[in-house]
Amino acid sequence: MGSVRGLRLLAGSCLRVPGRDASSSLQLTRNSNLKRMNGFCTKPQESTKVPPSSAPRHRVPLHKPTDWERKILIWSGRFKKEEEIPETISFEMLDAAKNRMRVKISYIMIALTVVGCIFMVIEGKKAAKRHETLTSLNLEKKARLREEAALKAKTE
Repeated sequence: MGSVRGLRLLAGSCLRVPGRDASSSLQLTRNSNLKRMNGFCTKPQESTKVPPSSAPRHRVPLHKPTDWERKILIWSGRFKKEEEIPETISFEMLDAAKNRMRVKISYIMIALTVVGCIFMVIEGKKAAKRHETLTSLNLEKKARLREEAALKAKTE
């Protein structure tokens, strides 16, 4: 079983991928810090890390929320009261609150759609018991239009 795996790996390293240029693959391995051992590629060795004091510091841009965004932060459950909301917030916090509100609104819309469907089924069954079907309503309307047309024809 080990020999089958070895043969697969050997075949994979010896066979060429169609459409790939050999020089570009060699250039790729030369440019990357890959260490080649026995036909296997290993991860590049860890480079020296920059000390934290000289590392570039990236500050997260802050945003002053509007009144509408403050309401979204409260409705989404991020803050309980408007006084708790800081003067500036991160865009990630605002996006998370907006996404939570989108999900809540979609759940409300799903619930209202289901309630509306159930209501329409109940009303339809009540109308069927009263014999108010579309077919009967259309027949009555056509009969009324015929009578009006007949009266109009008599008066002319």
